[in-house]
Amino acid sequence: MDTKYLEIVKAPVITEKSAALADEGKYVFYVSEKANKTEIKQAIEKLFNVKVEEISTINVKPKTRRVGRYSGLINRRKKAIVKLADGDTINLN
Repeated sequence: MDTKYLEIVKAPVITEKSAALADEGKYVFYVSEKANKTEIKQAIEKLFNVKVEEISTINVKPKTRRVGRYSGLINRRKKAIVKLADGDTINLN
């Protein structure tokens, strides 16, 4: 497995909303902020051995968090919603 692909796809997003999307054949991942849709598609196909049909990306803006008297921002993130071809699945367990 190429480490380049592991740097692009950081982690799956596991929430109730992403579980509902998984029933439709769509999976949500945190990806590198610098990655484009073509790189994300190649990484998902190589890592999970599936066929990707469509990708939507979302830039998540940083939120303000407060710890005691200090406030700051959490890191910005990028999410990718990946739609797979019929019959393909990804086991995230």
